[in-house]
Amino acid sequence: MNSEEEFYDAETGLESDDDSCEVNFEDALVYDSKHSSNASTPQENGVWERRKTLPAPMISRCDYSVWGILKKCIGMELSKITMPIVFNEPLSFLQRMSEYMEHTHLIHKACTLSDSIDRMQLVAAFAVSSVASQWDRTGKPFNPLLGETYELTREDEGYRLISEQVSHHPPISAFHAQSLKQEFEFHGSIYPKLKFWGKSVEAEPKGTMTLELLKHKEAFTWTNPLCCVHNIIMGKLWIEQYGTVEIVNHNTGDKCVLNFKPCGMFVKELHKVEGYIQDKSKKKRRVLYGKWTECMYSVAPKVYEANKKKAGKGDAKKNKPEQSAGEQETEVMPGVQETVSVITGSALLWRITPRPPHSEEMYNFTSFTMTLNELEPGMERLLAPTDCRLRPDVRAMEIGDLDTASVEKDRLEEKQRAARKEFSTDEEEWSTRWFRLGTNPHTGAQDWLYTGGYFDRNYTDCPNIY
Repeated sequence: MNSEEEFYDAETGLESDDDSCEVNFEDALVYDSKHSSNASTPQENGVWERRKTLPAPMISRCDYSVWGILKKCIGMELSKITMPIVFNEPLSFLQRMSEYMEHTHLIHKACTLSDSIDRMQLVAAFAVSSVASQWDRTGKPFNPLLGETYELTREDEGYRLISEQVSHHPPISAFHAQSLKQEFEFHGSIYPKLKFWGKSVEAEPKGTMTLELLKHKEAFTWTNPLCCVHNIIMGKLWIEQYGTVEIVNHNTGDKCVLNFKPCGMFVKELHKVEGYIQDKSKKKRRVLYGKWTECMYSVAPKVYEANKKKAGKGDAKKNKPEQSAGEQETEVMPGVQETVSVITGSALLWRITPRPPHSEEMYNFTSFTMTLNELEPGMERLLAPTDCRLRPDVRAMEIGDLDTASVEKDRLEEKQRAARKEFSTDEEEWSTRWFRLGTNPHTGAQDWLYTGGYFDRNYTDCPNIY
């Protein structure tokens, strides 16, 4: 019997409707069976391997203050405000968006499962894992230029992705990922709306994520939680994500509701995610819990409620309010629990991949992120001329040349303004290359849809943006 069969056998008793049934509790079962924690595993016989570090460490921001720029921008949309390049990280937003794919093995596993509730569990874990790389990532990615693209092919993970900056004002980035074995398609568009609120910057990632499991003819949609960076002016920067994420299976009627909890006044709420899965009859089938920075577990509703009642009185005594952030000079980052308290009988759905030991010196990148701007052998001759890996400002920052990065960033932005002015003079409209504005067939809402053809490698019509 394999580990997957063992998991489902163990869960059979927990799903019983018989209240008199005795639940046979076991230790938490591991459902995320991915063993490799580093995509850059050393290869033998001289075969090329993905890099495990950046060419240069992160540039110190200690001598820079952003207050002079932001003090007049409280409550404003930040996408139109020029920030000092030292507050960037050496990636375009298109590359950062591709980090959704770091835990693609969860989708592959979902494709193999026969029960829709079991598939929803893995889809929910994937939705949480797709924002996990933002933990401690306080650097700002470079704003993509209009027409900029990014491709990512990972044969080892069984997928390829293409993204394009389809709009400049408002800034909208569209992406489309597909399984190399026609198992799934994952696509969406993001308008990262940023606002400055005095001590913090809030990012609202407007846009819908759509995941299609092709063999099962299922489509899931959801929107990502809000992200907030605290202590922009002074103090240690820290990040939290909050809001309700609702994942809908448009074919079965199953729904998952996840609550990304705000820190508030209780330190133990930081990074917490709790929710449930219900079927089309609105019966709760599973309870999910964990932290978006660590892991996600699943447990039967009856077991969860019994544990909650048992722990309720003890927690009430421990959860005493601390001084609120509004009463302090800075928004102090609460102490973080190192682990999630696991309820007996739970199944582990996902655990975050450990970051490399030098991550703090490399913009807090994950091992996966370290590879995103790397030019693989022979890649440059195949890439579209609009690919972000060819951006000179990002490349200069990656090697630690801040002066060149700043000059190149200004040059590219000026070139983009000139091109936009020329289009306006000629009364022409910008035409996207790989995506078109259409209707999402599952939600009925307006969405950017991939038109196909990118991997045919015909780039003669691509604009000269660099």
